[in-house]
Amino acid sequence: MIRDTETFEALLDSVRRFVRERLVPAENEVAETDEIPEAIVQEMREMGLFGLTIPESYGGLELTMEEESRLLFELCKTSPAFRSVIGTTVGIGSQGILMDGTPEQKAYYLPKLATGELSASFALTEPDAGSDAASLRTTAILDGDHYVVNGTKRYITNAPHSKIFTLMARTNPADKGAGGVSAFIVDAQTPGISLGKNDQKMGQKGAHTCDVMFDNVRVPAANLIGGKEGQGFKTAMKVLEKGRIHLAAVCVGVAQRILDDALRYAIDRKQFGQPIAEFQLVQAMLADSKAELYAAECMVIDAARKRDEGRSVSTEASCCKMFASEMCGRVADRAVQILGGAGYLAEYGIERFYRDVRLFRLYEGTTQIQQIIIGRNMVRDARA
Repeated sequence: MIRDTETFEALLDSVRRFVRERLVPAENEVAETDEIPEAIVQEMREMGLFGLTIPESYGGLELTMEEESRLLFELCKTSPAFRSVIGTTVGIGSQGILMDGTPEQKAYYLPKLATGELSASFALTEPDAGSDAASLRTTAILDGDHYVVNGTKRYITNAPHSKIFTLMARTNPADKGAGGVSAFIVDAQTPGISLGKNDQKMGQKGAHTCDVMFDNVRVPAANLIGGKEGQGFKTAMKVLEKGRIHLAAVCVGVAQRILDDALRYAIDRKQFGQPIAEFQLVQAMLADSKAELYAAECMVIDAARKRDEGRSVSTEASCCKMFASEMCGRVADRAVQILGGAGYLAEYGIERFYRDVRLFRLYEGTTQIQQIIIGRNMVRDARA
């Protein structure tokens, strides 16, 4: 599915160089300050990274899912916070507009998202609605040519920096299920929007989340995605399905970096007069990590190719997200074990990755939610 191998390889080379020369050297600074330098964000804009998935007609790179995955394998061989800078704009923040937006919505927003002029967040999760996304309580009630939005969103990635929100809200309070939910594009500067303090997380310093409160926020009716009520949950599910392959690719990239660091340490570190890499039990941990990483990479590429072919990949996307996120956690755990005491110290970086990757098993659908999706799909398909 790679359209132009030479051009794409040149892009990958530039990303590898960017990771090696700019991102890896900045990892400690980001961990200490909880901020990603603006100069790095600007370089991401100039490289076109905010527009990876946006069509060329709107100023983006229009990567296929396979190309996007392969690029993430390289971009994510560093702290995952760097990917998070572009992640919601490239993925869940913009994809609802791209997939289901009106021609006018696409023409106005997508060029600005592609350049990084606008950054986007995906406002779905609420204090009482996470895995059960269809039960959200935020309302958007039509009042003339505006919708009045009230409610609170929680754990919204990049909310402190975003210029727009792809918001999921209930337009039909009488419909308590998915059919009452609609999707909106909301300007973050609209009166009535306020942000909570940045969440203090276990890991991923530099990637910020917070609550977003909507108090009688007036959103133009023209900002209803697709111009039709009741389609929001379907939009969210399509967005999350693609996002699960994206996140699985992120897990592969980060796990590769962790394994590379663990292998390098095992070769350099000597015990009993020889490198610990010569010890069979250390080799077993390295081998298990390599095998699982290879399996996850193959899964991601297979699911990406099927999606590029226009096939339904609900099951494959959930398999990828479940397996790759769990794999990444196991690789990080083994890396700490291989480094021993050094793995527990901040100066080696492995303990930071160990904390960072724990989130992968939670957001955009926990491992348990992926199991439910896979199981339900299997039963449905068997009965078809």
